[in-house]
Amino acid sequence: MDCPNNCLRDRLSIFVDGNNMFYAQQKNGWFFDPRKVLDFFTKDPTVVLVNAFWYTGLKDAQDQRGFRDALISLGYTVRTKILKEYYDDVSGRYSQKANLDIEIVVDMFNTVEQYDRVILFSGDGDFERAIELLRSKNTHITVVSTEGMIARELRNATDRYIDLNDIRPYIEKSDY
Repeated sequence: MDCPNNCLRDRLSIFVDGNNMFYAQQKNGWFFDPRKVLDFFTKDPTVVLVNAFWYTGLKDAQDQRGFRDALISLGYTVRTKILKEYYDDVSGRYSQKANLDIEIVVDMFNTVEQYDRVILFSGDGDFERAIELLRSKNTHITVVSTEGMIARELRNATDRYIDLNDIRPYIEKSDY
């Protein structure tokens, strides 16, 4: 069978900075459904999802167990790190951070030969340099975040920016 150019596939990888997205969703007042995210970005029959990664910080090894199992059953590769507690001398408050940026960048570059396009769910400006390097390898980068939580450097480095609120009807979790 002849296969004209329209048989070409668009190989896609999705990277979700889970902690960053939790705060973005909390700010917006609604949450997205990880299954609907996959469905939305792969509805075009020429798109082939090659990888979907979800990164999240945990309080302990059992934290979010059910959610992580659900993500895995949907096809996500889940990367975790135990949250570290930090004390802020100025405010006198403790905060927790997992800092999975390095894991996200390592996975992006470790799998770069497998995809043509990346969708990064994060607003973290720390990804600016990685995005610039990926774009230099002819990778198309889309960043999904929300106003007030997307770093200007990241927004400027990407090929396309999508505000979560613009795709809310397609990805919103309906069973609160």
